[in-house]
Amino acid sequence: MKTNFCLLTNDVETTSIVNHRLCDKTGEKVLKEGMPALLELYERFNIRATFFFTGYIAEKFPEVVRMIIPFGHEVGSHGYSHKPDLAFDVLTYEEQVEHLLKSKKILEDISGTKVQSFRAPAARVNKDTPRALAKTGFVIDSSVASQRFDMFLSFGSKQKLNWLTAPRLPYFTNHNNLWKKGNSEILEIPISALLFPYIGTTLRIFPLITRFTGRVLYSETLINKKPIVFLTHPNEFINEEMEIKKVERRSQNFVSYILGDIIRHKLKLKNLGSGAIPIFEREIEFFYKKNFKFVTCTEYYNEFINLKS
Repeated sequence: MKTNFCLLTNDVETTSIVNHRLCDKTGEKVLKEGMPALLELYERFNIRATFFFTGYIAEKFPEVVRMIIPFGHEVGSHGYSHKPDLAFDVLTYEEQVEHLLKSKKILEDISGTKVQSFRAPAARVNKDTPRALAKTGFVIDSSVASQRFDMFLSFGSKQKLNWLTAPRLPYFTNHNNLWKKGNSEILEIPISALLFPYIGTTLRIFPLITRFTGRVLYSETLINKKPIVFLTHPNEFINEEMEIKKVERRSQNFVSYILGDIIRHKLKLKNLGSGAIPIFEREIEFFYKKNFKFVTCTEYYNEFINLKS
């Protein structure tokens, strides 16, 4: 490919970052505040992006899906539920198929568009996931963050160790392993990372370090044409009040509780809310001025297929 690509991907869910739990009131704020802020920002740069919706938020607030259609953005699946005990790395093959089909139908019925791109909630997958995706009509996954090293601060860290050896460039996956190349029909488009993840959360918490990571990734793109794949969430751009004082414990493992709940939660509160928009805008502006082409996951997939044929 001669063109340099940038994919802005957005995981849309009801997670309250402030209150560290799933919350319908947060979903309403995502609809009324977070999504409009992102859509206005993307429209300013004439950008098309991919939005990965959980089936739950789509059912609860269908307008959150419909509102992106006039702008030409892509509707992708973020599974049905974002509950930790229903993460894809703990679901069986049959359960994954069930969740994928349920989410796909909800999103396609609401949007009237074909849904073929997927990102797992919390990027948690297992070796059954590629077969489940193929079975349910998906052709794109973006759940792998190649060479990302902070997995110990999140749940599913055992499976996420596979990120360390995953290919950096987009690749067709193995039938039984999303982290390896193969001849399946699933194209993996890795989330950008290089030791440090290039995502909205780290951009808010460590703006200077993340900006530096972005510039290193930019230099890599100039060499090997690896697309920039940035991940953010509309719930990062809303203002919420803290309703609970004690952080909910989501793991029985004490180390996971300290790292994944206590420490991670406190870090994620930095620069949270409407003030995060200008920080994100500066990153978009950098790649915009470098003449990167902003595309959806499906648009990139089509470019990739055309190049291979």
